[in-house]
Amino acid sequence: MTERGGCFVTGTDTGVGKTVVALGLMKYLQDHGLTVAGMKPVASGCAQTAQGLRNDDALRLQRQASVRVEYARVNPVALEPPIAPHIAARQAGVSISIGAIRRVFDELASQADRIVVEGIGGWRVPLTERETVADLAAALELDVILVVGIRLGCLNHTLLSAEAIARDGLRLAGWVANCLPPATDAGEEIINTLKTRVSAPLLGIVPGLTGLDLKTVAAALRPGMERECLSDSVN
Repeated sequence: MTERGGCFVTGTDTGVGKTVVALGLMKYLQDHGLTVAGMKPVASGCAQTAQGLRNDDALRLQRQASVRVEYARVNPVALEPPIAPHIAARQAGVSISIGAIRRVFDELASQADRIVVEGIGGWRVPLTERETVADLAAALELDVILVVGIRLGCLNHTLLSAEAIARDGLRLAGWVANCLPPATDAGEEIINTLKTRVSAPLLGIVPGLTGLDLKTVAAALRPGMERECLSDSVN
């Protein structure tokens, strides 16, 4: 975790379990006596409700928080079209401002010890015509945790993502192997290959889950988090 008190959770792709890992990180920190809030700055595919546009992942982060946080701070940019955010924003007539997101993050950071921020899609997903998820993480000045969905193609996606994070000047605090169902026969070999090729530590291996079991996720993360990332803040 950075001095700003949080981390940025990104993934090798969409649908790799960023929200599951983000929620598990929140529970891990809460189990160590810290107040925690979650944030999903940009979300597409939001549903119209009586309260306005709402995203399921952002709602889960809101419910898991240690403090009461209004939805607009958890998800300041909510977009209805279920497509890439820069396209969804254009269709909705919305402008995504990383500066505005930073201001909301600063407000949220004053309410809790740690903020777990979940990105959208992968590291290079465009947010505007010129800016990407990488620019958002940089603006928030957070260390990065990379979620790897263990499936066909993840070796290439992981190595490219790790290289891009380093090239952009951000610290990759570690990566999490999320064993997506159906399990691949080569899952153990894939994880071992990544352990030798990614310089950042493996923080945990999340087993294939049929439901959201945060106790299991937090337990899977505990050894790596205590050894590599949070020993200075969770004594």
